[in-house]
Parts: sequence; C-alpha cells; structure tokens
Amino acid sequence: MSTLEMTYPQLERAINPTHDIRLFSGRSNPKLAQEIADYLGTTVGPMVIKNFADGEIYVQVKESIRGDDVFLVQPLCNPVNENLMELLIMIDAFKRASAKTITAVIPYYGYARQDRKTSGREAITAKLVADLLTTAGATRVLAMDLHTGQIQGFFNILVDHIFATPIIVDYVKNLGINPDDMVAVSPDMGGANRTRAFAKKLNCPMAIIDKRRDKHNEAIAAHIIGDVENKVCLMFDDIIDTAGTICEASKLLKKKGAKAVYVGATHAVFSGPAIERLKEAPIEECIVTNTIPWAAEDLPSNVKQLSVAPLLGQAISRIHDDESVSSLFGFEKEMKV
Repeated sequence: MSTLEMTYPQLERAINPTHDIRLFSGRSNPKLAQEIADYLGTTVGPMVIKNFADGEIYVQVKESIRGDDVFLVQPLCNPVNENLMELLIMIDAFKRASAKTITAVIPYYGYARQDRKTSGREAITAKLVADLLTTAGATRVLAMDLHTGQIQGFFNILVDHIFATPIIVDYVKNLGINPDDMVAVSPDMGGANRTRAFAKKLNCPMAIIDKRRDKHNEAIAAHIIGDVENKVCLMFDDIIDTAGTICEASKLLKKKGAKAVYVGATHAVFSGPAIERLKEAPIEECIVTNTIPWAAEDLPSNVKQLSVAPLLGQAISRIHDDESVSSLFGFEKEMKV
C-alpha cells in the first residue's frame, strides 16, 4: 500500500521554535496543517467551523489574534466551491478580529486552469478567485506550483510562488536510477519549461509528447519529440486530474521502447476514473504530494505520496521573519530558461 513519506529534506536554515507564528486551518486538509505546525514547533489555532442546516458556513476564531501575523492553510481541492467559500469566510473573520496580516496558504489553487480565454464568452476564473481573496481581506498569498506563473499577475497583493521540485527530485535521485538511462518527459508542449528544469536538476536529456486535446479532460498522445528507446522515462506535470493524459502518454512511451515509466506531479486531483486508470497504466511509480489529502488505503500501490510540509513551513517562517522566500529555490530562475 502507498504510504505518506514523512522524511523531511535538509533545508537552508533552522526553524526557531519560539517563533510566534499564528497558524490556522480550514477543513480541506487539516492533516497537512498539523504537519506544518509540527515542523514549525507551533500549534494549529482553535476555530469553530461548521455548516448551518441550509449549507451556509459559520466561522469563529476562538482566541485573540489582534495585531498578529496569521497564516491560513486551505487548499482549494474537491469540493472546491465549499473550500473556496470557507477560505473567504475565514479571511473575513480574521480581518474583523483585527489581524495585522492575513496570509492565505493555498497549496493547491483551484480554478487555476481557466487562466485565459481560449474561445469567446468564457470566464477567467483564476483571476476571479484572485479578486475574491483580495476583497475578502487577504494581504498575501502563499501558493505551490500554480498551473501557470501568470496567475501571480492576477493579484494586487503579494504572492509567494513555491515549488515541490526539491521534494520530488530528492525522491527520484534516491531511486538509484543511472542518469545515463534517464530521460525527463513533458506530457505536452505547455509543460516543457517545467520538464527542462527537472532535466537540468537530474542531469538528463528531455523529450516532449505532442498531445492533442479535443474536449476538456480528454487528451490523445500522438507523437514523441526526443529519444526514449531503452530509457527510464520520468514524466513530470503539475496536476493529475482524470489521469487520461498521463496514462495515454505512458502507453505511448512503452510502445516506443521505454524501459520503464515514472510519473511525478505536485497535485493529485484524481477525479473520476483517475485511480482505476493509474492502477492499469504501465507506470512503475506515480509520485505525488499531499497538497490534496488522500488516505494511503485509497490509493493504488504504484502511487507514492510525499509531504510538502517542510517547504511550506520554511516559506511561512521566512515570510513571518521578512526573509527571502525565493532563496529556497534555484528552480524559479530555471523555469525562465
């Protein structure tokens, strides 16, 4: 069975357990919030969050936070509408409780894939959510692996964008695969920059799959740009939703002579038939993080879940102490190559 990997990598600075960091959590991923609190040597603050009979959400902060820097952990995963509304109401509660600053810690930013108009009369929901968070009273956002970097520009408040790359790269390196046998594969043209950065960190070449999408959540892997024959293919993406892209791409890679296929992604959305597809796909291991909560017993044996608590904890500590967050990663510069 899949297990949650709790090994934390060595990062650049130690955490001072005496830091007065006020950490709170919504209901979408309380386990991750608790891991962050444990890493920081603090506690998750007390709150009452419940639903009225008609579904409306009630929030009350159970301790004074007047003049404090508050961090709210709430990924916008399924049920995304419920979790988004809950986050907005929490932010409003802290604003009215006179918090000095309110940082929305959003490990998974929902509605991110609608970040532009691809045809007439479409909404741009990534911008809408940014406006809602700002209007509610958030003073800063800490997000992980946004679907596109341009989403940062949708905000008129500070945004810290961090990456799960160190966690995934460290795990892949410990698999003991010879770098000469590896090739990093992008599942589509849009992910080429992300995959190039992974290839650089793993010191291996890269390939790109030419993907054609006729409908939402339906993709066809058509051709491969690059050499994958007799190689261990490492396919990287930010999100696995229905797993159609990843599973079709893995079949194409095996058909083209790949020795083995590994998959790495930050956000395990796993909608609809995703888990069944992953069970049946020719994938040695699918490496994801816990930005979205999944119980180990609900995942296939070839899915490995890693914790991003140390990265988020480091970022929160640095924000609280007015220190550089970007210095945690050399990855952001590489994404621009």
